Amino acid sequence: MPRSLIGRLGRWCFRHWAWVFLFWLCAAVAGVAATGPLFDRLAETGVPRSVESIAANDVINASNDSAGTVVAVIDGVDPTSPRTRSAVIQGAARVAAVDGVKRVDYPYAEGLSPARTATLVSADGRAILVTATLESMDRPTRDATGSAVAQVMHGLVADLPAGASIEVGGGPVLGRQVRATVQQDLQLAEFLSLPITLVVLVIVFGGIVAAGLPVLTAALSVAAAMVVMLGFSTFTDVDQEGVTVVTLLGLGLAVDYGLLLVARYREELIHGWDPDVAIARAWATAGRTIGFSALTVAAALSGLLMFDVPTLSALGAAGVSIAVVAMLASLTFTAGLIGLLRRWVRPSRRAAAAATRAAAEADRGFFARLSTVVQRRPVMVIALTGAALLVAGAPLLSTSIRLPGLNGTPRTIEAARVADLLDVRFNRPETPAITVVARTDPAVLQAWATPYADDPDVERVRAVRVLGDGVAVVEFDVAGDTQGPGARALVERLRGARPPGGQSWVTGDPAVLTDLLGLIWAGLPAALTVTLLAMMLLLFAMTGSLVVPVKAILANLISLGATFGVLTAVFVQGFASDILHTLTVGSINPFIAVVVFAFAFGLSMDYEVFLLARIKEYADAGMPTDVAVRRGLQHTGRVITSAAVLMVIVFSCFAAARMGNIEQIGLGLAVAVLIDATIVRCLLVPATMTLLGRWNWWAPGWLQRLHAWVGLREHPLPPAAGEAPTGASPDWSTPVARSDRAVRSPS
Repeated sequence: MPRSLIGRLGRWCFRHWAWVFLFWLCAAVAGVAATGPLFDRLAETGVPRSVESIAANDVINASNDSAGTVVAVIDGVDPTSPRTRSAVIQGAARVAAVDGVKRVDYPYAEGLSPARTATLVSADGRAILVTATLESMDRPTRDATGSAVAQVMHGLVADLPAGASIEVGGGPVLGRQVRATVQQDLQLAEFLSLPITLVVLVIVFGGIVAAGLPVLTAALSVAAAMVVMLGFSTFTDVDQEGVTVVTLLGLGLAVDYGLLLVARYREELIHGWDPDVAIARAWATAGRTIGFSALTVAAALSGLLMFDVPTLSALGAAGVSIAVVAMLASLTFTAGLIGLLRRWVRPSRRAAAAATRAAAEADRGFFARLSTVVQRRPVMVIALTGAALLVAGAPLLSTSIRLPGLNGTPRTIEAARVADLLDVRFNRPETPAITVVARTDPAVLQAWATPYADDPDVERVRAVRVLGDGVAVVEFDVAGDTQGPGARALVERLRGARPPGGQSWVTGDPAVLTDLLGLIWAGLPAALTVTLLAMMLLLFAMTGSLVVPVKAILANLISLGATFGVLTAVFVQGFASDILHTLTVGSINPFIAVVVFAFAFGLSMDYEVFLLARIKEYADAGMPTDVAVRRGLQHTGRVITSAAVLMVIVFSCFAAARMGNIEQIGLGLAVAVLIDATIVRCLLVPATMTLLGRWNWWAPGWLQRLHAWVGLREHPLPPAAGEAPTGASPDWSTPVARSDRAVRSPS
């Protein structure tokens, strides 16, 4: 028996599958129970509360005795019609009777000034507004009250003239609908990806039972991910991007890990080992690789901990945790499933024949032939692939970084359509671009703000409003892009010449973007240093080389540039948006940029590790680099390609979501894995390693000695006495004769 700790773990879970099932059943139940509370706690902004723009919102909320306004747009009516007037007055009374409603405004309300009444009627005279201001309350109560108000408002349509329609929106309704849409998108992506993944695995394994093991493990990993994320949400902010990426990571890693483990277990059975020995050998080898893979992903995500942005640091910690959860679920639950279903997880005769053929074609298979073609013209291949990646990344030069706002929200969400109507037909954007909050006299604040009406970046200065508790606010509508250079420059000018009197704050989308980018740029050097240094150390520990880690990191950075170029083309420029059914948001969300970079970098290095480990094994056996590369690519090609296909399937299902942020994350990770599995692994890596030759393995003498002491290597697993199957060869590394018992399979 192998002395590997992971090998012994696999064998124990194989034999005691009932206890393993009980543990993971509890984890699954806890995950289902955690889903609702987690989505109720999702943060609406990822920017820390300590920055000025978010602190200003806290001051507004503390001084404001309202939880927001629910807005009903009654369209297709004549405001002067007696029937419309009667229906709206009666409906407004029912809205006012809802518990938690502070005030209801509508065009026919008594005591409204003519100016205020005019704002409640559309410019074309065919629509009116009914607004319900809510009392101050916590978010769960606000959601419930907003839903009750929306239901009453929708009921008004029964009393209106024929052809009238009602749509309800406003902040309380929009927030609830966005969170519900995110939850639905994630659930739909899981329901789509798992069956498709199962079909692909059936093709790979040739049997439905073996194929189902990674899928079941992935489902459990996602459930456990919800528990982990709920735990993080209790002491830091967790937003929708965090839940999306952690769900993606749990699904993708668990499927890949399960694929590698089951494939290796069936390979050991083909070699003639009994099931309990085969499981230990498979886990001691493939399980060790999976452990190293999880470490690689965790190292890539550790850079997120360097940002002073709670949602990013929480995402980094959660991502590291989920990588570990996916690894543990794969190593334990998969072994338990094999223990339960051992009769149905044997390789078919076709699989055994394919394995024999693959061993015989170490230098003649598809990937070996591809490598041979690449090795004949390595300089040309490097030039062509490098040029292709640079061309793919070219759109990145014209991208813009902005918070998505409602651009990233589909118009299938009713409250988003209402926001458009308020802007277009009532000339009242739901929120102003910039708000200045000050503890000062309202007249002083108005006198300070009025001269800015002549500023070329200002479209309108609104009248000062008093919130109470000595707090007043003045709002600015900007000319042009609300997050463009002009608006952000205006923020800097307002902050540089603050109102006289007490303390003041500047907030709004351009202010939030300015603060967020400042935090990201401040943390970026440390984040990149931690991530790249961790990758260097891990790859050096595996290969003993300084050249290979540098080459791998540079190749990944170029491929990530191409990934962001594709994201820019699709989401900023609208390329193929009709075919892909994606939103054109006009910019890249800074959160998405950081998240996609970190996770795509980790996943790309994951596949790099799988290939380099095999190439290094052949190089250590004394083979020339060209031969080691060719055999390494051939040996790993089928499994890694299958794993990459599964990853792309999972991520593409998330790219089919409705929310723009989820689309960007799903498509970004799918493109990153696709580029890495094709251009980088099949072309760029063989070409560069062939060109470098023996210099691939160069390191200073003292580092070589250090690696000889602490380096990570794959070691052969000789059979222990009495465990070798009948007919075993004295040379343990030579495949033994397969018994009929080992190749018969119901699959």
